[in-house]
Amino acid sequence: MKVKFIIILFLIITVVFCRVVKTKSHQNSLLQNDTITTAIESKSGKHVRIDHTDSLIIYYPYYSRIDLVTGTMPDKITDTDVVFCCEAAYTKQCLNQFRHNNIAGDHVSSGMRYSGYPCLEKNGRIRNTGAFVWFDGKYKFLWQEYSHELNIAAEHGGMGFGQELMVHEGDILPTVRSDSNGPNFFRALCEVNGELCIIQCKQRMLFGSFKHLCKAFGAREALYLDMGEGWNHSWYRDEDGKAVDIFPKTHDFCTNWITFYR
Repeated sequence: MKVKFIIILFLIITVVFCRVVKTKSHQNSLLQNDTITTAIESKSGKHVRIDHTDSLIIYYPYYSRIDLVTGTMPDKITDTDVVFCCEAAYTKQCLNQFRHNNIAGDHVSSGMRYSGYPCLEKNGRIRNTGAFVWFDGKYKFLWQEYSHELNIAAEHGGMGFGQELMVHEGDILPTVRSDSNGPNFFRALCEVNGELCIIQCKQRMLFGSFKHLCKAFGAREALYLDMGEGWNHSWYRDEDGKAVDIFPKTHDFCTNWITFYR
């Protein structure tokens, strides 16, 4: 009886081990296949450089300053200094009027700090686990406590907002959003080789796959940026200064945009 139990236990352990190895092998294959083709296309211009992998598109804005624009999205025609903008923090409700407390978490726009709504899951977990601040020509990616840094950014006329941090100092972090979330299009503000960039997946995928692809591409920092239909609408300027849409605009309920100025 004891021998039979040991044999059964051995078989169970073998099956579980094989499944784990198969899963990791599939994920490693995805990452290896993708990183082999890193930067297969590079396009240089005075506004934005664009690189590609099989699974990702990476935008490197050439900028002199960054701001968090709130209320109204930068205009393609009149805001000629804008080279890239996209939705940053979450928005709570689809309202016909703008309110700062409809933006997830406290944030800093043009040197002014504003109170946002508490961004909590139903179980009480905080969704915006990290933040990004920029002031005096320098930026920081922050994990967990970042209120003090928002104050400093405001004092120096900078900007800042909270979001879910996926990669910090080269390590993948546990996230409130499940790795099995999706498949969907995802986007993140990242630091790669000391440069700020926006990484976006080319096709729908699971959130966990996107996190690992960002890390495999070389992201030392990766902060999630709000997506979803309409929220994913963004634009950048090509080398001729023409505004190019990223995903169509389908509604006017977006509330805040990380904006790069040349």
